[in-house]
Amino acid sequence: MKSVMMSESGSGPAAVTRFAPSPTGYLHLGHAYSALFAHGCARSARGRFLLRLEDIDGGRCRPEYDAAILEDLAWLGLRWDGPVRRQSQHLDDYRAVLDRLADRGLLYPCFCTRREIQEEVARAPHAPHGPDGVLYPGTCRRCSTSERQQRIAAGESHCLRLDMAAAVAQAGPLRWHDRAAGWQTAQPQAFGDIVLARKDAPASYHLAVTWDDALQGVTLVTRGTDLFESTHVHRLLQALLDLPVPDYHHHPLRTDEHGRRFAKRDRSLTLRALREAGRTPAEVIALAGADPVWLGAG
Repeated sequence: MKSVMMSESGSGPAAVTRFAPSPTGYLHLGHAYSALFAHGCARSARGRFLLRLEDIDGGRCRPEYDAAILEDLAWLGLRWDGPVRRQSQHLDDYRAVLDRLADRGLLYPCFCTRREIQEEVARAPHAPHGPDGVLYPGTCRRCSTSERQQRIAAGESHCLRLDMAAAVAQAGPLRWHDRAAGWQTAQPQAFGDIVLARKDAPASYHLAVTWDDALQGVTLVTRGTDLFESTHVHRLLQALLDLPVPDYHHHPLRTDEHGRRFAKRDRSLTLRALREAGRTPAEVIALAGADPVWLGAG
């Protein structure tokens, strides 16, 4: 970690990092590590540390978790720069981004239900798989423009998918850099025609996080290795939307003594539960496996 922070401490532009949890539960020890990591990278470079709440999923996000995130981070000793950005307050931004992609002929409405997709995939025993599982078979991509218009006019529920082949063709070859793994050749086609918006979530994680990182001037994205593969998609969206490309550092996931990654379902390991059990911030930082210097680096 020290080498990561030192590489940002030169005379170039100040680093901007962020911590961006979803308020769907209480923060756990893995969150603590990630937040402290991002904070340390920013402070060691005399940069800025931002807090963003990715709360687009109205069905799972709760106000009490939103408030708890702010309280727990402050109790831990973290201080963020500027106001908190809540994605639910910026849905118009994401709609405008979707319009830009639609204008380039890169989006299409998909009317398939999950059951219909599963049934079609079941009929293809050798259906291709990607990082998120079986790839969408492209059923609605083959619909005519008139059929799409008629089904939308009839009020059929649908999501918006990215025509991956067309997007990759427009963007051309791409690369991105991870500080631990080095230069990567972007391979977003491994994800197939991803969903970028649906009725219950007007912007997907991929779309919203890519736009917000650019809008907020994030120069170093720090996050867990579970999101490493997603960066291939984010690099594609950056190219299509003419956005700046940040540097990346995907840190190892934190696990318990049995090798299981920390999760919100582990209620005894949430910061809230540990606080109520009388643990001090220093003890929680140690349990998370974080370096205390990340609180005040620089």
